[in-house]
Amino acid sequence: MPSQTFPHHYAFDPAYGQNLAQLLAIEPPAPPSDFAAFWQTRYQAAIAQDAQPKLTATDQTLGSHRVHALRYRSTDGVDIGGWLLTPLHATPVCGILIGHGYGGREAPEGLAGLDDAVLLFPCLRGIGLSPLAGLSAHPYRHVLHDIQDRNRYVLGGCVEDLWLGVSALLQLFPHIAGRVAISGVSFCGGLGAMAAPWDARIGRLHIQAPSFGHQALRMTLPCIGSGEAVRAYQRHHRFNVMETLAYYDAASAALHLNIPTLVEAALFDPVVPPPGQFAIYNAIPKQWRHLLVLPAGHFDYPGKVAQEQRQQAEAARFLMGQESAS
Repeated sequence: MPSQTFPHHYAFDPAYGQNLAQLLAIEPPAPPSDFAAFWQTRYQAAIAQDAQPKLTATDQTLGSHRVHALRYRSTDGVDIGGWLLTPLHATPVCGILIGHGYGGREAPEGLAGLDDAVLLFPCLRGIGLSPLAGLSAHPYRHVLHDIQDRNRYVLGGCVEDLWLGVSALLQLFPHIAGRVAISGVSFCGGLGAMAAPWDARIGRLHIQAPSFGHQALRMTLPCIGSGEAVRAYQRHHRFNVMETLAYYDAASAALHLNIPTLVEAALFDPVVPPPGQFAIYNAIPKQWRHLLVLPAGHFDYPGKVAQEQRQQAEAARFLMGQESAS
């Protein structure tokens, strides 16, 4: 398949000159020797905390679900806000934590095909309903927060927000243990790939146009997403950001995945370069990975609405345990 191209105004090629075969040949980076220990230690410390979930009823419904406001406690005393959707006419058979992109979210989404699932839509630290003093919600500033310190870098805290979200779900609905999934797009797609390998409570992972894949390669690729802010930072600072980013590489984390994982990866994407997306997919052990190839990500193109409807239906089947993805 040739590299995907659409008319555009960018000063760079959002297909990066690569076709599908070339993207599928990208090797994931070699992680630091203590990569797994770094994440396992963080995970154990995080889940030792009480998420203290607090539900507030609303008079809203969305599709087949009732909408509740939810707050829970994450690491560093961070208060996470979001929404919890419960089935109107059924006892939930599973739980799905649905992450957002770097634009955040202002409301939960109605998702067809997930009628029997309880759905958690958190806003991760510093974003949306989870403001945090000193932490900007703007992607270009958020992605740089504490980048000089691998132990305090903001992406680590965001992964912990996902883990504590799973804790909140299981405290509220203990009967869904063993049937919890994470679904994330872009920003939370990459974070989901970092979170899932270390958390045995997560049984399925769905990521769309995931960010933070192959950080060393990402540093060489121009884009209009958060990666460009990191590239600009590196040009103006002596600190080598790879000292931190090597530990926050979604492709390195994906090497450790051992659950069914559906990746929607784009051939053309000005925000999250496709080589990084496919590096994540390629890193997943073959027996666990499923792929949906998208014409484009973070970009409007002819037929996008119909394409998204097909994607959403496929993702819903996957998240509910009906593996039909290739």
